Amino acid sequence: MSGYFYILASKRNGTLYCGVTNDLVRRVSEHKSGAVKGFTAQYNVKLLVYYEFTEDIRDAIHREKCAKEWKRAWKIELIQKMNPEWKDLYEDILKL
Repeated sequence: MSGYFYILASKRNGTLYCGVTNDLVRRVSEHKSGAVKGFTAQYNVKLLVYYEFTEDIRDAIHREKCAKEWKRAWKIELIQKMNPEWKDLYEDILKL
């Protein structure tokens, strides 16, 4: 089964959240609608600013676990390499 590692943000250089899913469109939609209670709802973290596709969900899970241990600066660097404008990538993934 394939999977995605993703990072959400509240705004540019704002609060970050790292997650993993097998259905990126559904999961980001849940975050955006507030269906996911907890951290992302509490801190209004709804912008999809980074994602990676993996052929094996275990690789996405491993990436998420590693990323949660990273310094914040490393996460920001990763986001800025893929998405220097910090635009919400949700509309882009709807086309996948």
